[in-house]
Amino acid sequence: MRATRRLHGLGQSLWLDNITRELLDSGTLRHYIEVFSVTGLTSNPTIFDHAIKNSTTYDEDIAASLAASSEDLFFELALTDLIHAADLFQPVFARTDRTDGWVSLEVSPILAHDADRTLNAARDLHQRSGKPNLFIKIPGTPEGMPAIEAAIFAGVPVNVTLLFSAEQYVAAADAYLRGVERRIAAGLSPVVASVASLFVSRWDVAVAGKVPRELTNQLGIAIAQRTYRAYRALLASDRFQRAANAGARVQRLLWASTGTKDPGASDILYVKALAAPLTINTMPEGTLTAFADHGEVGEILSPEGGDSERVLGDFAKAGVDITALAVRLQDEGARSFVKSWNDLMACIASKRASIRKAG
Repeated sequence: MRATRRLHGLGQSLWLDNITRELLDSGTLRHYIEVFSVTGLTSNPTIFDHAIKNSTTYDEDIAASLAASSEDLFFELALTDLIHAADLFQPVFARTDRTDGWVSLEVSPILAHDADRTLNAARDLHQRSGKPNLFIKIPGTPEGMPAIEAAIFAGVPVNVTLLFSAEQYVAAADAYLRGVERRIAAGLSPVVASVASLFVSRWDVAVAGKVPRELTNQLGIAIAQRTYRAYRALLASDRFQRAANAGARVQRLLWASTGTKDPGASDILYVKALAAPLTINTMPEGTLTAFADHGEVGEILSPEGGDSERVLGDFAKAGVDITALAVRLQDEGARSFVKSWNDLMACIASKRASIRKAG
């Protein structure tokens, strides 16, 4: 039995962190679903930037589009791909009663500081897709929390992205539950799906070469273990159980940024270390195929966080301020998202101009 199937059998969902039109049209995504037990997909502006820049498969749609702006054109292209992917995952979505089988699309990060415009964009994109299994990604920054709560209250499924610590996760979970509790109080269905995405590998990149060798590639996993403990504690809390008794679903914890960045480390490092039921691991394509080829399923994560506090204590002794670094990583991630978005808009504008000139 493939390691991907074993991991899925333990209760963890395997999602692909990639989308291209070639992936869809070639049957590769269908193959991953059928053979590698992939049950969902995430996307971001960087992924679409690479897909559009490095391919001609979007050129016909770009040439035919009457979209007024690069942003409008991008969402046309992205929704075409994600609707296709959502259809491929529809059997999973139905079989799991809406728990799995999701795809994700990000709102413009330019709106990050404007909760009302973020909510309006989230509503519009979800409605335009016509697909119930489309998550709208909203950054889990302090400015993003009101938009997350409002989107959940409005019935829009949300993938909370850019989380880097247990504290940031708890804030995102609180925003989700506030939205659900408002729906319950208003007599609305509390069944609005959400996931909370914790970024893992960027922690180890941030401290590479700055800590003792024995701590190499341990920080991201320890942060994930601490966050998993907070997740399990929330699920056991009176507050969540009251919401669940009214019909609410779990906001599942998702491991993001799980591709190994250190060329000297195992290419399945974070997948093996973060096996846990009722969670999701969204993997870059190379990580997914590596795990399918030679993966090993490690020990299931302890609900108590394993030895994370000891490891994090060792990092503190080495001079790493975990709280400050979490804030820095989220700030850098938000700026990186804006840069990727601007690069994507420039790519689309350039390609559109070139196609029109050639035509």
